[in-house]
Amino acid sequence: MTATEDANALGRYLRARRELVQPQEAGVFDQGNRRVPGLRREEVAFLAGISSDYYNRLEQGRDKNPSEQVLRSIARALQLDDEATAYLLQIAAPTSPRRRRLRKPEKVSDGIRTLIGTWPLTPAYIHGKYMDVLAANSLALALSPFNAPGHNGILTAFLEPEMREIHQDWEEMTARVVPYLRSIAGADIDDPRLVEIIGELSLRSKRFRTLWARQDVKHKATGTSLLHHPQAGPLELRYEKLLVPGTDGQTLITYHAQPGSASEERLRLLASMNAPHHAGGTPAAAGPSPRRTRP
Repeated sequence: MTATEDANALGRYLRARRELVQPQEAGVFDQGNRRVPGLRREEVAFLAGISSDYYNRLEQGRDKNPSEQVLRSIARALQLDDEATAYLLQIAAPTSPRRRRLRKPEKVSDGIRTLIGTWPLTPAYIHGKYMDVLAANSLALALSPFNAPGHNGILTAFLEPEMREIHQDWEEMTARVVPYLRSIAGADIDDPRLVEIIGELSLRSKRFRTLWARQDVKHKATGTSLLHHPQAGPLELRYEKLLVPGTDGQTLITYHAQPGSASEERLRLLASMNAPHHAGGTPAAAGPSPRRTRP
């Protein structure tokens, strides 16, 4: 992503979503002579009840002040869900020039760090607004070395070859994480940290470029991950993502296994193999470490 990518964010979003809608799904008669995927501009305009010329101006960035009513009509035509519609309204909102504040280093509170450190059978870690890992407990570190502070969740997902071995559902996992990043970033796509992340991924990962171009938005807060640990074996774990109140987008991620399942037994085995040896007290979660330097 370049520094000017947000110049026509609305137009790019409309075009990407239009190309994903199959004509038959939208009730449009397909004459079989289509040269472009998805709906044509004039078909979206017809379904939304607006003129083709006006819709063209929106996609081309020549009209930047559509009403909420028009945007919601277009969202229905493009079959957007509530989350995608909210994102559409957000990126279409007029912005006034503003001075970007220097982002302060993200810091996990002592209370949260101590809390996740007391969970011996629950892998847990905290990431910041753009998925930089800020803190992790001992079982999260045992589950994957990429849960350690200093890593970035989406960079490791696409750029670390070992992630394909750890995540048996790598294709599904990467298809989830890109819409998740877009959902937590919102319309703030010119943030320097996000520009840095998207730039690196766009240069180094074809799969990321393909998924990012879809403009999917989905804050999937719960689901299942299929992992394979070199010591514990296959693990089917449920994940939960919870926003930490009073922070600028910090998120707590936890994993747990179905009670009584083979995965729970393997998780207990992993916990016992990696139990911290200390004189007493509660192990604290790992704190920040320098960000990895990439070749």
